[in-house]
Amino acid sequence: MTTAAIQARRAVLAALCAATVPACAQFASAPSPQPHATAPSRADSPQQYRRDAAEHLYASYPLNVHKGKLPPLMYAVAMTETDIDADGRVTAVRFVREPAAAKEVMPWISAMIQRAAPFPPPGPQAGAQTVTEVWLVNRNGHFQLHTLSEGQADSSSHALAN
Repeated sequence: MTTAAIQARRAVLAALCAATVPACAQFASAPSPQPHATAPSRADSPQQYRRDAAEHLYASYPLNVHKGKLPPLMYAVAMTETDIDADGRVTAVRFVREPAAAKEVMPWISAMIQRAAPFPPPGPQAGAQTVTEVWLVNRNGHFQLHTLSEGQADSSSHALAN
């Protein structure tokens, strides 16, 4: 391999690394949740409680929720399981599916879930709940949860919008 080819490869690698640094920095610390009222859940099924939990996260982080359809390519997709006790306290957060490449998003998501507690209490009849959620995260730190997602734009409509 020639010196010019090696230098060209190094330049491409440096550009790729530089392109990911801002995204990594975006996820260095989770945002602080916004205070809001948390009423007990009236959900009578795990699916309804999942929606209550997602709405609670949206209310906790309104500035980080992606409004509208998501772009065709997401920075990270992760699936979490969150254990919530009868009082709305988070007792565990597990990643069922980790992002393929953007591993720095995992502690960011986990911290956001923990900091948003207490969640709406499921109530004594419902008891503790395990909420499974898919997090769809943009490079800029905005997210949607699959439960409340507005869908994803196709690549042609996204190109026209930008």
